[in-house]
Order: sequence, then C-alpha cells, then structure tokens
Amino acid sequence: MLKAPFAVKLTARQQQILDLIQAAIARTGAPPTRAEIAGELGFKSANAAEEHLQALARKGVIELVSGTSRGIRLKGDALRSLNATRNSQFSLPLPGLAQLALPLVGRVAAGSPILAQEHVDQTFYVESSLFQRQPDYLLKVRGMSMRDAGIMDGDLLAVQATKEARNGQIVVARLGDEVTVKRLKRTKEVIELHAENPDYPTIVVQPGEPFEIEGLAVGLIRNTMLM
Repeated sequence: MLKAPFAVKLTARQQQILDLIQAAIARTGAPPTRAEIAGELGFKSANAAEEHLQALARKGVIELVSGTSRGIRLKGDALRSLNATRNSQFSLPLPGLAQLALPLVGRVAAGSPILAQEHVDQTFYVESSLFQRQPDYLLKVRGMSMRDAGIMDGDLLAVQATKEARNGQIVVARLGDEVTVKRLKRTKEVIELHAENPDYPTIVVQPGEPFEIEGLAVGLIRNTMLM
C-alpha cells in the first residue's frame, strides 16, 4: 500500500484511510465514497470519514473535489511517491518480479474485436500486485464522461476481459460499432449505462439493440505515472 512520504506525518487512522483509497482505485477504478469508507472502517456515520478526509486534504495528501461522492484524488508528495514507485513498473520486464504484459488499446475500429492487433499501441509491463483482480489489457480513456468516478481523459483503464458484470460496476461495453466505459445498471426492462458526469446523458439500451460487455474495470493508471 501507499505510504506517506517522511515529510507528511499521518496518524495510523489517516494512513489506513489512504491505504483504503488506493485499494479501492485498484479494485474498481474509482475512489471510495464516504459511506464506503465508514462501512469498511466501522465508523458510525459518513461524517466521521469526512473529518479524516478533510485532515488528509489539509496535509496535502489528497484533494477533495466538491459535488461528487467519489471526489477524492491523490496529490502532492503522496502522488509523487506513488508515481516514483510505479514508474519502474511500466517499461521493461524485470526478472524476479511477478509482472503482467498488458497491451494498451487505443482507438477501436468499428465492428472489430477490442484486442485486434491493429488496436494495440504498445505493451506495458506492470507489477501484478497493483491489482486485486488481474487485468487483461489497458484501455486509453477518451472524454470526461466518467470524471466524477476519478476516470479522466487520457487515463489508462485496467480491464479484465469478461462478459458478465454486476449492477454498479464500471464496464467496457460495446454498443454496435462503438465501445464505451460506463457504470452498469440492469432493470427488468432495459440496460442503462450511466456516466459519472452530469453533462453526459444515460445511455439506455432497449431489448434487441446491439449490446455486449467487453470487460470490467479493475484499476486505473494515470498518464502522469508513465512520464
């Protein structure tokens, strides 16, 4: 887990919350909500989690983004420390480490498999311990429709190839000739693909319309980590 640099003094509880934020991003591709932090650590209310997050923000470890329940971003020395750790994990294979060779998928051509050779821009060697669920490829995110889940334009989304997903999970879905990243919600009548940005509408898939789940988001790599 991410440890705060020596310049930042965190309490044991603050370090625990910082670890929890990192684990949630690795597992789901998004930071946790206040309620999720409270539930995980046994707080009586989300307000207690908020107080600890505010303390972390004052220490410059995270940034809190207003208007969204998942508006938590690593910053400052904490982000640079994470980048320094991960920068060594994205270039060449290193003997003795459990590494994954993950193809980076750029633009996906209409109607062709997402992992078709012509879509693969390059391959990154990534330490497997970064992810609780093993990804099969990296997908370059385009646009800001998932902004409030912490997924930004240019980020690399770690994706586990699967055709199954549960409600509430962030998925890579194919709609006819287009591939999109959205949060899944199935109802009795339709399939809804929800953006995490109020500027983007919900996509509603009616029965009979082309739809297929291509994968499940299991982690996120910010492009600054590769610089």
